[in-house]
Amino acid sequence: MMGQIKPFHILYTNDLHSHLDQTPKIYSIVHRLRKEWARQGEQSLLVDIGDHMDRSCMETEGTDGKVNGAILEETGYDIVTLGNNELLTFSKEELRLAYKDHSYCIISSNIFEQEEGKQPSWLKPWKIFSLDGIRVGFIAATVYYEKVYELLGWDVQDPMIRLKQVVQEIKPSVDIVVLLSHLGINRDREIAQMISGIDLIIGSHTHHLLEQAEQIGSTWIVAAGKYGEYIGKVLIEWDEDQKVVQQITGYPVSISEENQASEIVQLLQKYRKQAEETLSKPVAELSHSIHMDWKKESPLGNLLADSLRNWVGAEIALVNSGQLLNHLPKGTVTKGQVHAICPHLINPVLLQITGKEIRITLEESLMNHFQEMPIHGYGFRGEVLGSMCISGMKVTVDLTQQPYEQIRTIELKDRLLKDEDVIEIATIDMFVFGAGYLELKKGNLIKYYLPEFLRDLIIAQLQHPLALQECFDNRWIIR
Repeated sequence: MMGQIKPFHILYTNDLHSHLDQTPKIYSIVHRLRKEWARQGEQSLLVDIGDHMDRSCMETEGTDGKVNGAILEETGYDIVTLGNNELLTFSKEELRLAYKDHSYCIISSNIFEQEEGKQPSWLKPWKIFSLDGIRVGFIAATVYYEKVYELLGWDVQDPMIRLKQVVQEIKPSVDIVVLLSHLGINRDREIAQMISGIDLIIGSHTHHLLEQAEQIGSTWIVAAGKYGEYIGKVLIEWDEDQKVVQQITGYPVSISEENQASEIVQLLQKYRKQAEETLSKPVAELSHSIHMDWKKESPLGNLLADSLRNWVGAEIALVNSGQLLNHLPKGTVTKGQVHAICPHLINPVLLQITGKEIRITLEESLMNHFQEMPIHGYGFRGEVLGSMCISGMKVTVDLTQQPYEQIRTIELKDRLLKDEDVIEIATIDMFVFGAGYLELKKGNLIKYYLPEFLRDLIIAQLQHPLALQECFDNRWIIR
C-alpha cells in the first residue's frame, strides 16, 4: 500500500562544451522552475554532469575556464562533476582556480591525484543532501582513459570497480543514491545491470538524449543530449512510510523559447572582455599572408605539419588540413587569431607505423570522399577532414592512374619510403582514436604530448626563423 509521498526535483545539464550562448536561457528556466517548486513546498537541486568547459570557446580559452566556474555559481548549481574535457584540457592548477571560491560542490568518485594517491582539496568523492528529511547521496564517475590521464598527473580509476566500492560505502548513510555519470550510455546501462543500490543514473559523455527515463531493474537512467539545447528534469517520488523510491520521472526540456537572463548576459560580457585582452597578445609579425586549402597543398597546411614534426622531433609528420579553419593574414598575428583558425582540442602523438599504411593514407588524401568527410568529436571542432598536410617528405603523384595507384614515390630526406619500412611519425591523437584516415589507427602509439594543442605548436613554429620560408616549399609533386 502506498504511503505518504514526498516529491523532490533534480535539474541537470551535461556536455555543454562551452556553448555559453545557451547559459542565459538555462539560468532563466532554472530560476523559474525552482521558484515554482519552492512555492509548492517542494525542494530541488541543480547539477552538471561534466564537459561544461571547452577550450575551443574563446571565452573559456581566454579565462582558463573561469567564465564557466562563474556561470555555474551565478546560476545556482549545487553539484558539479568533471568530464574528460575538464581533465584533459586543463591543468590541475587551472581547474582549482576555475572552481575557486564557489559555493557548489565538485565531486568525483574515481578521480585521484597520481602522486599523492588522494583527491585534491577542492574535489570530494560524494555529497549527501537532506531534502525534507530524505537523505540523497550523489556519487560521480568520469570515463576511463588511463594512459592519457597519467600524463597530466591524474589517476582515473576503473569506474566499475570504484563505483561498487563507493555504493557500499555510502549506502548505509543515505536513502537514495544518484550517480552523475560521465561514462556514456552503454556503460550506464551496464552499471544499472551490474551494480545494485543505485537508484538514478544521470548520464552524459556520448551526448545521448533520452526522451523519458529508462528503467533497468531498480535503476532509472536519464540524459539530456548536448550543447545546452535541453535541460534535464527529474521528479523523484519518495514513499515516506515504506522508505522506498515509489517512482522516478525524467525527461529533457527544450530551452529554445526561454528568455535571456540579464545576469548571465552581463557576466559573459565581463569575461569576454577579459578573454579578448588575454588573447590579444602578439605572437608573430607576418610580412605576407599564409593561405590554407582543405583540398590541396597550401603554405599554412605545410606550416602546421612542420610545427608537428619539429615539436615531436620525428622524421616526418602527417596532419589533415581540416584542422585549419582560415588563413593567417599579413601583419601582427595574435594568440586569439591562432586560436580562431585552430580551436581543436587535439594533441600531438608519436606513432610507429609502416610505409604501406602511410602510402594508403596519402592515396586516400587525394580522394574527394576523404577531403569532404565531416568529422564530429575526438577533439575536432572543425567542419571537414580535408587532405593530408605533410612534412619531411616529398610525394610524387600521377593523377591519371586509378585510386590507390596514384602515388609513384614517397621520398624522405635520404631514401625512398617502401611499404615494408617501419618508421616513427608525428601525427595527432584524433587518428589514433580512429577518426578520418583509418590506416593511421593501425600504428603503434609510442607517446602522447600533453597538454599542448595544435595551436600551441603553430605559435611555436611561427617563432622559427625559417618557418615562413620553408612552408612555401612544395611537398606534393603532381603530374
